[in-house]
Amino acid sequence: MLATRANYPKPLIGALEATGYIAGGETAHGVTLGEEARLAGRWRSFAPDAMWQSESSLRVYFKSVPSQPSQQEIGNWRREVWNEGRAPLLWIVSPQRIDLYNGFRRPQDDGDAVQSKIRTFRLVADELAQLDALAGRVSMETGQFWRKTDRVNKRGSVDVQLLSELGKLESDLAHSGLPPDQAQAIIGQAIFCQYLVDRGIVGQNRLSSICGHNSLSSALRDADATERLFEWLSVTFNGDIFPRSQMAAASAAGHRAQVADFLDGIDSTTGQVSLFPYQFDIIPIELISSIYERFVHSKLRSPQDDSPSEEGVYYTKLPVVSLVLDEVLDGLTGNETVLDLTCGSGVFLVEALRRLVRLRAGDGPWSRDLVRSTLYEQVYGVDKSDIAIRVAAFSLYMAALELDPDPSPPEALRFKRLVGTTLHVADALTIPKIPNRRAPSAATGGSQAFDVIVGNPPWSFKGQIGTQAVQAALGSKVPISPRNPSLAFVQRTLAFAKPKTRFGLVLGANPFYSASQTGRAAALDVVKKLSPVTIVNLANHSDWLFHRAKMPAVAIFGRHRPDARDGITVVQVPWSPVGRRSHAFEISPSDTVRLPLSAVEKRPELLKAASFGKHRDLALLDRLMSRFASLGAELQAVGASFRQGMIRGNRSEDASFACGLPLVEKRNLQAFELPADLPRFSSDRMQWPRERGTFRAPLLLVQEFVGKGGRLVAAVAKRDTVFTDSFYGAALPHGKLECGQVAAGILNSSLAAWFLLMASSTFGLWMRRILLADVNRLPVPNLDAAAASVQGRTICNIAESVQDQPLSAEDWQTLDESVFDLYGLRTPDRVAVRDGLFRASWQWDLGRRQSIEPASASTVLQAYAGTFMTVLDKWLAAREGWSTRAEIFSLAQDDALRVVRFILEESPCQPKVRVQPTTGLTKVLREIEERLCVRLSDTVVGTREIRAYGTNEVVMIKPAARRHWLGVTALDDADTVVRESIAGAVL
Repeated sequence: MLATRANYPKPLIGALEATGYIAGGETAHGVTLGEEARLAGRWRSFAPDAMWQSESSLRVYFKSVPSQPSQQEIGNWRREVWNEGRAPLLWIVSPQRIDLYNGFRRPQDDGDAVQSKIRTFRLVADELAQLDALAGRVSMETGQFWRKTDRVNKRGSVDVQLLSELGKLESDLAHSGLPPDQAQAIIGQAIFCQYLVDRGIVGQNRLSSICGHNSLSSALRDADATERLFEWLSVTFNGDIFPRSQMAAASAAGHRAQVADFLDGIDSTTGQVSLFPYQFDIIPIELISSIYERFVHSKLRSPQDDSPSEEGVYYTKLPVVSLVLDEVLDGLTGNETVLDLTCGSGVFLVEALRRLVRLRAGDGPWSRDLVRSTLYEQVYGVDKSDIAIRVAAFSLYMAALELDPDPSPPEALRFKRLVGTTLHVADALTIPKIPNRRAPSAATGGSQAFDVIVGNPPWSFKGQIGTQAVQAALGSKVPISPRNPSLAFVQRTLAFAKPKTRFGLVLGANPFYSASQTGRAAALDVVKKLSPVTIVNLANHSDWLFHRAKMPAVAIFGRHRPDARDGITVVQVPWSPVGRRSHAFEISPSDTVRLPLSAVEKRPELLKAASFGKHRDLALLDRLMSRFASLGAELQAVGASFRQGMIRGNRSEDASFACGLPLVEKRNLQAFELPADLPRFSSDRMQWPRERGTFRAPLLLVQEFVGKGGRLVAAVAKRDTVFTDSFYGAALPHGKLECGQVAAGILNSSLAAWFLLMASSTFGLWMRRILLADVNRLPVPNLDAAAASVQGRTICNIAESVQDQPLSAEDWQTLDESVFDLYGLRTPDRVAVRDGLFRASWQWDLGRRQSIEPASASTVLQAYAGTFMTVLDKWLAAREGWSTRAEIFSLAQDDALRVVRFILEESPCQPKVRVQPTTGLTKVLREIEERLCVRLSDTVVGTREIRAYGTNEVVMIKPAARRHWLGVTALDDADTVVRESIAGAVL
């Protein structure tokens, strides 16, 4: 969009230009001005003059003022921005200064503007530069803003606060004796009514004519008024919201008063009155639906009931909903039908309705008829819970009213019935068809086929009975994952699909990475049936996305990218220190790996490797597993095998045979070493004592949990030793001590750390534990031959030296290099494996924080450049005399990006790598734009990585975090440049 200076205040345009939101006279990606910015939300008094929106839907609002507004006016604006729920920042731009306000901080009664102000910047060059560094567009796009301040946090946002207060109100009602369904009924009614009142759909006069009161809270304190109001709601909305019986039972005076106190801002504990911050006409409907999904799926209990939830249904947060619908609705017309077979409170359906209406309307306005026809004919849901279905109806009614261009006339409130028509109470696994669906499809044998299927089906294991019920519903020929029913729901959705139906589902991740043959078979069957698929690994964000879940999650998209044919696209959403604070994902192109389905069918481990590695990692994994036998097979060849240790349990079996032997327990084991003063085993009974031979020396021991920093911990005991189930142990034949030490050396090495990150079924996903099957699958050279080799003897010497002193950094390096030599690894392979150890360390806080530290020009970027050039120089060998050199631009540590330029030259160049001094990131990017004729302001979006090509040069521009500049990334980046150059596009 052309930002015409004459149309907007000069201070606003100047501020936006100084901070990158306007570049070259045009608005940058995600920036809107004027009326378009104002129409992005529903406001009372606040009217933004500009808005920026990220690809994860976070917003920044800019308000231009001719003079400094009052504190009360700022407080009112900020309260509206807070209720809108998407904006961490509000900028107020006056002719003298720019004030930044925290958009996520809960509004206060007094002094809100002062308490919520983050900082003030004068309109002078040096302070505008500081503002740009803190909250300019590049800082917001790359997430640098969140690393520079800890004052802005999603914990204070409207959705988190409202959810917390609804939970407290629910608990108060439960403690006063109100059953769960009735508590939900009265709270749901209150939210819905307050929305109608705040929106002006039911004004004070209308409310008074219905129930005799002009405020909802006063009506709730009057039994007769409440009955009349609830009766009117039931008639108006066809009884879809909640049954009359629930509403009547929930209307006891004490319960009604508690809800009225909530709406009046009265604290239930202290009785004090405070500002009621919520404005339901501004809070987005999809946000209310998302909040209420968490509310309705919480297992309401009596105060004495502390039993866990049985359904395994988890609150679907809006970032996941947006992620799914962004993909599956991309490129559609808006005339498609959408089905959610486990819809809960309808969070997917609400957002789908909004998007379908916008797609159908195109650039023009929409009508009530368009909104209603979309609601009645295109959006369908099923759920086992009657309450959930009624909340889905409530959410969809609110969404339709929000989308209605004129919702004020009385007839606007009259809807056709949804429950029993488009929303159904049923079990998704057994429902034979969607009742009242108008268009059966011959392509699916007469059952109803939908264009888009979405949802977040249950993940939780329900025991053998649950597994049998799932298998009975699907039939014996459909492979299922016994411990994860979410795949069964995917299989069930196929009965409602046609060949081009798009799928977007949130599933438990375990079967996709499982060592279990049944789990793998079930996951692979789903992948085949939905091919081509994209699998988005969300494991790194489980702590805030699905904090109650007992496994990580993936989002799987099927048939949405037909150009991918039968391939699998795997996206790893990396850990970010600001994910919990911003509720945003940071995904770069290098976090995406594509591989053919046939490769995964042949070697299932590649699916995990694609989630955590690069193409070089996948190639190396396949080569090692093809060339070498597994550790389990090699141990069997020498007459040994891993066993788990003793389990205390109920102590039902005799274990006296082990009394007096040394006992190794957690934290006793070190690399290559067992302490000499181990305690003696003294328990004469265990539930699983194992056999005496299990503990015979020489004994190769491996700790079940990965050691801090990413390496496994393994050692060989030279005396008989009892070990618990915290270890795996293999009793070796006499004379095979050196074989055990070599195996321990491999297990302690960075190669094992790399392999387990790439190919194990749990490590890196949701725990630091390694399964026995994972250890057994590790590819290793022949142990006898390795023990007799020079490298093997070096490893054995290291193992022996540990008895005298701990391993030094030089010892670890020698160990790793010796192991690499045993495997015959090439230089690029060694780069990938060393980085694999660093990537494995990201499972701990220290490693994660090191991964996002700014990459230094003198170390990290120089290593990246050197590795990158080894690939290019090898490619250039055919062009005699040509070589590459690198220029690293020296930028400030706090700059959001790093820039490295590679130049192809006909004559040898010295030095190969040069660090170029600069006068700042903005100038560097401007010079690149001018030299290469590219517009970087539109290209640097989110954490997107850029390859900008010129004549005999390529410039790499990436976020500053160290994880973007690893050696293995340099290999992949260089491979891409070579591939694109061969295609004739560049260089």
